[in-house]
Amino acid sequence: MAAIKPGNFLKSLHFMLMLLSGTSILLAQDVEFKLLRYEEDYSRFKFDSSANWYKKIKYLPLGTNNSYVSFGGEVRYQYFRYKNPGWGKEPEDLDGFVMNRLLSHADWHINKHVRIFAQIQSSLIAGSNSPSSPVDENPLDIHQLFADFFLSARPENQLMLKLGRQELSYGSQRLISVREGPNNRQAFDALRFVFTRKHLRADAFYSTYVNAGKNILDEQFFDRSRQLWGSYITVLLTTKIPNMDVYYLGIKNKAAFVDGSGMETRHSVGTRMWKKSEKIAYDFEAVYQFGNFSASKIRAWTISLNASYRFKTILFSPAFGVKSELISGDKKHDDGLINTFNPLYPRGAYFGLASLIGPYNLTDLHPYIQVELSRKITWAADYDFFWRMSRNDGLYEVNGSLIHDGRDFYSKNIGNQLGMDVSLKVNPFLNFQLEFTWFDPGKFLHQTGRGKDIYMTGVTATIRY
Repeated sequence: MAAIKPGNFLKSLHFMLMLLSGTSILLAQDVEFKLLRYEEDYSRFKFDSSANWYKKIKYLPLGTNNSYVSFGGEVRYQYFRYKNPGWGKEPEDLDGFVMNRLLSHADWHINKHVRIFAQIQSSLIAGSNSPSSPVDENPLDIHQLFADFFLSARPENQLMLKLGRQELSYGSQRLISVREGPNNRQAFDALRFVFTRKHLRADAFYSTYVNAGKNILDEQFFDRSRQLWGSYITVLLTTKIPNMDVYYLGIKNKAAFVDGSGMETRHSVGTRMWKKSEKIAYDFEAVYQFGNFSASKIRAWTISLNASYRFKTILFSPAFGVKSELISGDKKHDDGLINTFNPLYPRGAYFGLASLIGPYNLTDLHPYIQVELSRKITWAADYDFFWRMSRNDGLYEVNGSLIHDGRDFYSKNIGNQLGMDVSLKVNPFLNFQLEFTWFDPGKFLHQTGRGKDIYMTGVTATIRY
């Protein structure tokens, strides 16, 4: 397509970097960009008598009654080059491809009881020799458009109704995520109640998934073909006791597994215990699923652990950690029981930006290291071992599509993946990341005719404002 040309990409990126470099000295250094941009609060700039032009676009007063509007956004460019995509099953792309994502939002606080947030998104791709999906390419959509009604605005006891199109993110994002890694972030049309107090946050919601289209403004509001509802409670405890999440999530939509396709109504109940300090961090999560898939019953589960320790007194403050996941797969074909775990709406780059396999029917062991080369530069590396949990279930992509159904192949060994990345945080506004992935296919992939090593190199430049 002609929307992005690689030559124009470099010119556009160079212009934006020069513009930002020339003005960054004047910009506010006390900003903190969050994953959910609607959670940012710039009302403190109201009392800044030395506010520059940037602070004025983050807090622009509108008359009286504390009414103000705040503007922001993001520009992200990515270049990817894969060798042997699909382990040799997909066409070779010798020069790689470029992806571009633009996000722009306006946050209007009408008064202390009502707030409206609007955000548009444009995601484009150029240079790829494979058909693009709406996850990669969506020229323009209303990504978020919702209103907050503060039913009780006391900080120590706040109740809020959030109504409209919005991003959802819960816990470690293993089940509900904004899908930051891929080009197009995901959103939901939702009716949502949020209650917060000092050590507690409780969400209850009903939503429909926004099915992204490949044309301009072609997304339907409240399309009930994919429904999600539930409740998520987070308890923040003392420093000696881990924090805890408890949740229930329900979905209703079409699904496909090795035993066939059909309508699925699935219920997930889970808990998460987590803690993060300067040295120690851990995150344990367990989920059980039940429900109905076509004429079959659902019985599935997953357990995950992520633990690390940082040596603050050693040069570069290295952190060593290990992740592990046990994700159930179908035990027996055509037995009226589906044991394949469904990760619902997980983060897209689940096992790195390469996004080669998804969290279904999987056992993985994932040691990693992270080193702070300077205050602005971080280097990280990990090595992941993958096996199928069940020999009678297949291998899936991140979006749930089958890579192979696994029938008549009994090896569990999927393969190993080495990942490395270098992140450079120039300032609060500008970030770069360089990532390399090597996937060494195991016996199962060789048996299915996918025996070539995959190599991926990715470069990301992100500007937030």
